[in-house]
Amino acid sequence: MTPQKRIRDYGVKIGKLETGRRNSITDVEGVTVGHVTLSDGDCQTGVTAILPHQGNVFKEKLVASTHVINGFGKTMGTIQINELGTLETPIVLTNTLSIGTAADALIDYMLERNPEIGRTTGTVNPVICECNDMFLNDVRARFIEGEHVMKALHETSPDVEEGTVGAGTGMLCYSLKGGIGTSSRTMKMDHGTYTLGVLVLSNFGILSDLKVNGKAVGEELKERILQTREERDKGSIIIIAATDLPVSERQLNRIIKRAITGLSRTGSIITTGSGEIVIGFSTATRIPHDQTSQCLSLPIIHEEDIDLAFRAMGEATEEAVLNSLVTATRVVGRDGNERPAFKDLLAEYDVSLK
Repeated sequence: MTPQKRIRDYGVKIGKLETGRRNSITDVEGVTVGHVTLSDGDCQTGVTAILPHQGNVFKEKLVASTHVINGFGKTMGTIQINELGTLETPIVLTNTLSIGTAADALIDYMLERNPEIGRTTGTVNPVICECNDMFLNDVRARFIEGEHVMKALHETSPDVEEGTVGAGTGMLCYSLKGGIGTSSRTMKMDHGTYTLGVLVLSNFGILSDLKVNGKAVGEELKERILQTREERDKGSIIIIAATDLPVSERQLNRIIKRAITGLSRTGSIITTGSGEIVIGFSTATRIPHDQTSQCLSLPIIHEEDIDLAFRAMGEATEEAVLNSLVTATRVVGRDGNERPAFKDLLAEYDVSLK
């Protein structure tokens, strides 16, 4: 895989906290990400899969929570997460009209690994998230097939490709090409050093709103690209947060709500037609599926520690969005619809991000 030029390679440092080694969601040990990219003419779409850990997630569930910033979305699986506070499957990202296909494939994946599902135990809660890629992709053609989902699930890695890949292939962000982005932060506390990582599927915003570390880069580009017609913001963003911080479901919910601070710093105003969905999980404790004879013991941080995690969530979200923009490549898709790449415009118009 060719190294990608990320936002920090442009001299932009977001926030105060240090990043993890990869500056990725996979800095949380055990988390891996896989993509399948479909890019050919009217077909500009794909699948991204996130494995929360390398064991059996159904048998060893994780503390999890979800938060809806704006609910214009079709995400599956959040009801049970919010009721039980646990995640029991990988998370699959794709386009809006492929959530059924993705759910079928993820169910097959879980049944293969857990013969007791639907026999000696209950069923399973597949978690599927989506954004609408219809501008660049012929979403009605429903190009995604079960084999694509399976391939993404089977071929995950700690090395995460960003931009125009996987579920991000046909996505737009701030009127430019968007897609997959990731970032992480380390949190040094008295009882240990922890990591929080974020992966986004970005598909929202209008160019004039875009800000990079407080600089109104979108306004500058908009003035120079007079022929660009700005679309209404009808997109969405999916934000997946992983951490090894020991937290309760309630604490995790408080943390992932702070994604909005990072999102707003990039310029988002959370418009009515844009769905902003956050799902978070902690790998600190694995919760057994099978009943035990003793009470479970879950370590959690003191509430006075949580502000550091709030900061980490905002910073990682902000940088993940910017990485999704700056790593994306120009795409010509359905009916000749086109979206330029942020990095190409920066070079063409000699725009500095600092």
